[in-house]
Amino acid sequence: MTNSTSKTTVQLSRFTKYGLAIASIAATASLGFAVLAQTPAPAAAPKSSSQSSTTATKKPATAGAATHAPTYDRALLHPALLKDKAPDTYVVKFVTTRGDFTITVNRAWAPLGADRFYNLVRHHFYDNAVVFRAVPNFVTQFGISSYPAVSTAWKKTEIKDDPVIQSNKKGAIVFATAGPNTRTTQVFINLKDNAFLDKTGFAPFGTVDGDGMKVVEMFYDQYGDNAGIDQDQIEKTGKPYLDKGFPKLDVIKSATIISPVPTATPSAKPKPATTAKPASATAKPSSTPNQ
Repeated sequence: MTNSTSKTTVQLSRFTKYGLAIASIAATASLGFAVLAQTPAPAAAPKSSSQSSTTATKKPATAGAATHAPTYDRALLHPALLKDKAPDTYVVKFVTTRGDFTITVNRAWAPLGADRFYNLVRHHFYDNAVVFRAVPNFVTQFGISSYPAVSTAWKKTEIKDDPVIQSNKKGAIVFATAGPNTRTTQVFINLKDNAFLDKTGFAPFGTVDGDGMKVVEMFYDQYGDNAGIDQDQIEKTGKPYLDKGFPKLDVIKSATIISPVPTATPSAKPKPATTAKPASATAKPSSTPNQ
């Protein structure tokens, strides 16, 4: 299907990367699109300089730490190189604005999906991403990068579908699609048993562990599924678009593989370039948003 914005409610027969949608099942239910915004971490407070124990002379106040927008692993700009095979099972820890939870991925359930998710998480694709869609008693969705350059790089990286072996039960994580063989980076977590999705090609590749669903179920959902969140704008503009129009959306601060620890260390997240500080610079505040 073609990409579309969330300004118009559309009734569809399957979840899509541009707003998971399903045919009306009991009554006339229509699902549209929703978007989320995330906020960057505040600048770290400058450390106070040590004072001489022999003099009472006050040193001039140190300049405030320079603030920088969050950055990303530059390896994400080269998707064709990120094709490591995932372990048979692995655990991903999510740290979010609502709390932490883990997901256990089982490669046997959906090998292609598990491998794609492994490479994305390993290179911190989901760090600083916004949970742009949360539909009560249905699904919550994320996976559009907060960085336009990264979104552009992954735009045409579709993988083939996996056979549906596991059912879309509550807590199952699944890749969103825009039709057959169109999975890229967006995923959703089922908030209830959605077995009807099994027949439409959505193959779960993992599940939320233990009480983790208590965190997932708290993701902000009050904007509604027809709030007008435009996923194209998230891809083109990044987090600032969401921060401005939908500031209450929750953010995934980080998503990290915690077991088994990857044997080969992925390329380190580059530090943002620092700007030379003038001799007597004054500390300035900072701010940010999501797609």
